[in-house]
Amino acid sequence: QLQLVESGGGLVQPGGSLRLSCAASGFTLDYYTIGWFRQAPGKEREEVSYISSSGGSTNYADSVKGRFTISRDNAKNTVYLQMNSLKPEDTAVYYCAAGPPAIYYSDYPSDGMDYWGKGTLVTVSS
Repeated sequence: QLQLVESGGGLVQPGGSLRLSCAASGFTLDYYTIGWFRQAPGKEREEVSYISSSGGSTNYADSVKGRFTISRDNAKNTVYLQMNSLKPEDTAVYYCAAGPPAIYYSDYPSDGMDYWGKGTLVTVSS
């Protein structure tokens, strides 16, 4: 069974940090572009960050730039999202997704994702 599983979410105070993990089973992630997305209650899903299949290229939404870092460990078949200086507006369900390598360079990479996880909840609150 091919699936992505997110973990690492939880409750954190403003200014705190969390590291999310996206682990694959049934397939290897090293071929794929990986994206992190989030959806807050009552809002549309938004893109957070992408990493290319090689890991050599990354990009971030303006809202998280300088605070979040995406990385991948192909030996562990896992992609990470390190989130620092968290704000209440970062509260959302975070999803990871995998798509073919060329998706990274497309205008709408989220449209080409093949696999999606079920999400992990991040709550930033005092």
